Amino acid sequence: MSELHKFLFQGLPVRGMLVRLTDGWRELLARRDGEAAYPPPVRTLLGEMAAAGVLMQANIKFNGALVLQVFGDGPVKLAVAEVQPALSFRTTAKVVGEVTEGARLEAMLNVHGKGRCAITLDPKDRLPGQQPYQGIVPLHGDRREPLQNLSEVLEHYMLQSEQLDTKLVLAANDEVAAGLLIQRLPVDGAGNLGARNEDEIGLNEAYNRIAHLASTLTPEELLTLDAGTVLHRLFWEEDLLRFEPLQPKFLCTCSRERVSNMLKGLGREEVDGIIEERGNVEVGCDFCGEQYHFDAVDVGELFTPERDQPPSPSVVH
Repeated sequence: MSELHKFLFQGLPVRGMLVRLTDGWRELLARRDGEAAYPPPVRTLLGEMAAAGVLMQANIKFNGALVLQVFGDGPVKLAVAEVQPALSFRTTAKVVGEVTEGARLEAMLNVHGKGRCAITLDPKDRLPGQQPYQGIVPLHGDRREPLQNLSEVLEHYMLQSEQLDTKLVLAANDEVAAGLLIQRLPVDGAGNLGARNEDEIGLNEAYNRIAHLASTLTPEELLTLDAGTVLHRLFWEEDLLRFEPLQPKFLCTCSRERVSNMLKGLGREEVDGIIEERGNVEVGCDFCGEQYHFDAVDVGELFTPERDQPPSPSVVH
């Protein structure tokens, strides 16, 4: 079962989280099996993004969707992970070219070109006129050198957006997507993200020591060891306060109703044209692979006002 573990280092301004996505991650990949399967490096990237998205959503406790995107002009045009407040996640990618075996972030997205990372916070109950918050950082560091992996990109983002030191270790294969997050706490509580936090960047000895320990975690250990074993191996000398684990899960928000509304937005003439050309309308969800089929009768009902539709047949008991 997928689990997210939160913990604090007693007496130190440091918090941490460890996530292991197992059954939900395998279900997500199973929905894109066969010809629809992504190349192995893309699956690894999406797994790391899913783990990172769950960690970031749990870290900020945001009542809305957190959408993590990386995009560029390489063979992977776009990769997306979306995490809802209850820690349900889904991912998708747009692959437009050949991704070679073992390709890293730089090769997949052409970091030297238009590579960017965007994190969008979309409130669940958005007010009229309210726009989602979005932060964008390049896929290279302050010296224009390409960042080597997603962990470095997100560490750079957190440092710029919150002025908080963050250490991320991410790994994924076809069985598990996992991540460890270590973060320095704000100086005077969560509400203070000002100058004093900037002054502490890179200087807090307790955080630096914990982050160094976290950096010794190998991808193999992260993917194969349970949470208790990982935390004990890394921090056995520390006084940890651990909380009850949460259960992230794969869940897609697509539905026939949402697809129907999309078709209505296209208009009757265009949808009828598709029916005439192909015999039916087929819409697939990019996230989960679910296929929605609409024949001529379905389309007719779609564009018929409810008051004009015949009543449902009575059920005789």
